[in-house]
Amino acid sequence: MHKRKTWLQWQVIRGLASVKWRYLFKSMNSINTHSFVKAHTVQLFNRYATYNGSNPYKAPGMLTVIPHLEYNEGVFYPKGGMISIVNALYKLALKKGVQFYFNTPVKRIIHHEGIVQGVESGDENHDADTVVSNIDIYFTYKNLLGDENSAQKILKHERSSSALVFYWGINKEFPQLHLHNIFFSKNYQSEFHHLFKFKKVYNDPTVYINITGKMEPGTQAPAGKENWFVMVNAPADAGQDWNVIKQQCRASIISKLNRLLQADVEPLIEAEETLDPLLIEAGTSSFMGSIYGNSSNSVMAAFLRHPNFSKTIKGLYFAGGSVHPGGGIPLCLKSAKIACKLIEADKKIKINFSAMQ
Repeated sequence: MHKRKTWLQWQVIRGLASVKWRYLFKSMNSINTHSFVKAHTVQLFNRYATYNGSNPYKAPGMLTVIPHLEYNEGVFYPKGGMISIVNALYKLALKKGVQFYFNTPVKRIIHHEGIVQGVESGDENHDADTVVSNIDIYFTYKNLLGDENSAQKILKHERSSSALVFYWGINKEFPQLHLHNIFFSKNYQSEFHHLFKFKKVYNDPTVYINITGKMEPGTQAPAGKENWFVMVNAPADAGQDWNVIKQQCRASIISKLNRLLQADVEPLIEAEETLDPLLIEAGTSSFMGSIYGNSSNSVMAAFLRHPNFSKTIKGLYFAGGSVHPGGGIPLCLKSAKIACKLIEADKKIKINFSAMQ
């Protein structure tokens, strides 16, 4: 969408002709309030704004395409859990002749007079006339390109939300729970107000629990036990004391689950790991621990996401959740395909995408 010729294609023109403009200019909450009678149903469909770290009371109604895809087109569970997607891509890449260099951080992207020349890693330079960066676009500019001005321009846009995650090994089975479980906040709008305005975790957070053992009994957790991925929305890091916040949030989650599940959850936790915005940034180079780069809390947010190519350095391309078209695994994969198509057009080569389906 950052190339003028894209807008002249007949498929795009036909698509624009069918756009319901109120979905662009009204918020997701406004669309859902108009579409559903029950407040609980509105709250359920508002949750889909969090699929790209946004606020349903500000994000455009066009994001209602997400529940459309989930409910009408259907979704799939990858056998073995989400890691199986990564493993499948890795095996495919090896089959296609890709070489991997693990535990070898890139220090900088080498370029001269507006042309990319490769990357520096360790004590070596790797020559290349095409470079694709799939880490956070902010860190790409700041750390790999040394372009502080461009990095600061990216920060003019609001960062997406982050998350607090508790990985719990539960010494019991809960038959009333399934693969996906959501325990909503009583005041959803206040929760998002705290996240984006006050940069705080709400005292009554919406709790999401994923239990892959429900799909694959006996493989994801020992018999009679369950593996819980417990997540609440959190603001991007702005200097908060995350150790204190995690303790408070953990107590709040356990209290809520005790009440709703009619059980004493804490004694059942026999294994525990946690993830917070600081750890997310350290492990993924996602600035401030924001999971999706910039938020989509405005009408123009989708159009302001960074393109998949550099306008100033020939041969440099970008992919991942912090650039077009957005965050989340499906869009990250779509981002990679867009970058490949751009390389294909610029280099006048043919990439076999059928092998990647």
